[in-house]
Amino acid sequence: MSRRHMIDLDQISAEEIEEILVTTDSMKEVLSREIKQVPALRGRTVVNMFFEESTRTRISFELAARALSANIVNFTARGSSVEKGESLIDTVRTLQALGADMVVIRHSQSGAPYLVAQHFHGPVINAGDGRHAHPSQALLDLFTIRERLGQLAGLKVVIVGDILHSRVARSDIWGLTRMGAHVTLCAPPTLLGPSHYWLATWPGISISHRLDAALEGADVVMALRIQKERMQGGLLPSLREYSRHYGLTPERLARLGEHTLIMHPGPMNEGVEISPEAATAPNSVIEAQVTNGVAVRMALLYRLGG
Repeated sequence: MSRRHMIDLDQISAEEIEEILVTTDSMKEVLSREIKQVPALRGRTVVNMFFEESTRTRISFELAARALSANIVNFTARGSSVEKGESLIDTVRTLQALGADMVVIRHSQSGAPYLVAQHFHGPVINAGDGRHAHPSQALLDLFTIRERLGQLAGLKVVIVGDILHSRVARSDIWGLTRMGAHVTLCAPPTLLGPSHYWLATWPGISISHRLDAALEGADVVMALRIQKERMQGGLLPSLREYSRHYGLTPERLARLGEHTLIMHPGPMNEGVEISPEAATAPNSVIEAQVTNGVAVRMALLYRLGG
């Protein structure tokens, strides 16, 4: 890859995405071996800077770095000098002085990875920033879809839920449309925001406020979590009402094609945006997304830092 950082997919080409997906195939083969480790990044130090809570993303980046034989340091704001008032820039400079070669950062403020990239000498990978972007999640979603359906071009992908507050949705739209998929966004108006914003940024997408209509002919359905920690009050009458109109209920599951993939970036609110029956259905690839996350993040670490 010619780029130095992975902060979002808005400027990445289809050819670069293809490179990452092909590399992910190789990394998944490594993870299938009895000894799941290669010396590609031996001697390199990767720092996980997580200013927000995380399970899947943090652990998968840690496992990915270890599988490439890198030294891994997990940094959290809690218990660090950040609590004493140290700025993000000073924290990055300190980590650089301590020998960090690569930084993986998750932050509640949109744009924080761009700031880090301006003050750090090595590659920076965005593990989620505010409402802005989550590129590694989008790449593992693309990989999982192509692994199961054999292609991305021409597929109809429905993204339903709290799109307004979702960084995953934004990165997924960039990646899916760049690879030729047709994306339909479905949400109540209060969880979508102005339609003209989405259509001006991604002219080829479709927007619907009726999930049953949007699901017609869908190859992939991705449910998003209601992000109560990022939203203001009064956006929904109740979670029960939301589930009735926009949840992947057993009734909607029965109407989907048996080959329609069911996805969720996690963590799930079962019984709200997705029912337990849909989450564990034969066509659900939610666990595969988690598994593929390690291989995708290995590919990113390898291509940026190898």
